[in-house]
Formats: sequence, C-alpha cells, structure tokens
Amino acid sequence: MARFAGLILLLVVWAASAAEIPRGAHVLLRVENSINTRTAQEGDFVYLRTASPISVDGTIAVPAGSYVQGVVTQAKRSGRVKGRAQLGIRLETLTLASGKVFKFSPHLTSVDAEETGQKVTGKESTIEQGPDMGKDAERIAILAGSGASIGGLADRSWKGAGIGAGAGAAVGLATVLLSRGKEVELRHGATLDVVFDRPVTLE
Repeated sequence: MARFAGLILLLVVWAASAAEIPRGAHVLLRVENSINTRTAQEGDFVYLRTASPISVDGTIAVPAGSYVQGVVTQAKRSGRVKGRAQLGIRLETLTLASGKVFKFSPHLTSVDAEETGQKVTGKESTIEQGPDMGKDAERIAILAGSGASIGGLADRSWKGAGIGAGAGAAVGLATVLLSRGKEVELRHGATLDVVFDRPVTLE
C-alpha cells in the first residue's frame, strides 16, 4: 500500500513539474543564420531563437531566447521567365536553457516580409517570393525612355525617338528575360510566426 501511495505521489509531482504547450499555440521565432534560395540546399540547418516567451497556465514554460533548430526541405531558385523562388523549412527541436531538448514540428503561418513580398503558402511551411512584374515593367519603361532620348538626339526627329524607344524596350525585355527574379531570403533577425499542430509536453 505504501509503495502504491509513493507511486501516486511521484505521478503527482511529475504532473506538477511538466508543462504542456497546447495545440494551436503561437510563438514568434527570430532567425539566427541568414539563408536564401540562391545558396541554400536541402538538408541545410536553420537556427532560430524564440523572440517571445511561451506561457502555460500563467507560468513561463519556454523563455524568450530559447534555441530552435530546423532544416531546409527545399530550396527552389527563381526562374528567368517564370517560376517563383520557394524555401521550405521543417522545424525539429526546441532547446531550453537547462539543456533539455524536445522534438516538435510546428508549421509556419507568416513571415516578416519587410516589403519583400514573401509569404507562407500551404501547410508545408514553404515561403514563396511574391511577383516581380511591376518592377519588370518599370525596368522596360526606363530603358525604352532612354532609347527614345538617344534616338531623338541622334536623328533629331520623332521618328528617331520612336526607333530609339522600340530598341530600348527590346533591350529592356531581353534584360528581364535573362535576369532571374527575386530569391527568398531570411536575413538574420527576420521573424517567423509558427503554430503548434499538436501538444508538446515539456518534462
């Protein structure tokens, strides 16, 4: 009977010391090592820290600054004509200041875009670069305008300006077609918002 009572006491103590991060909990992470689709490869490690603490029942279970490690699952470069850059990340472990390591697999919900147009797509924690069509059109227009100025000065006529504009637009289009679009880039200090798909018990 005494042994049974002792076992119950141990279970009570364990339950009191164990905290469970509930399903649906959000946490903000901050990137430690810069990574981009130009150089990243599948299998590369991603290092982050919690930018905000995680509280459970009014008690801080995971302090801000705790280490999080993930891995790159895909790194797709931006295409020259079509195809946006994509970066897939899978988060794997959470390390507390005590040195205890816990496995977890929350997924990304949003990324600090910083006017880059990057966004999270699907449920596979994939970050995709936004469209670059506006800047492409602007680049063509600028080169077309430069061509018109040069053509007009050389020929001193509207005809020359028209020819110059056409040549400038052609050069601009060729430049766009030969250039890659923006790559996905997570700089040091960038923030990611993640959500827990399932409860995680911190013993």
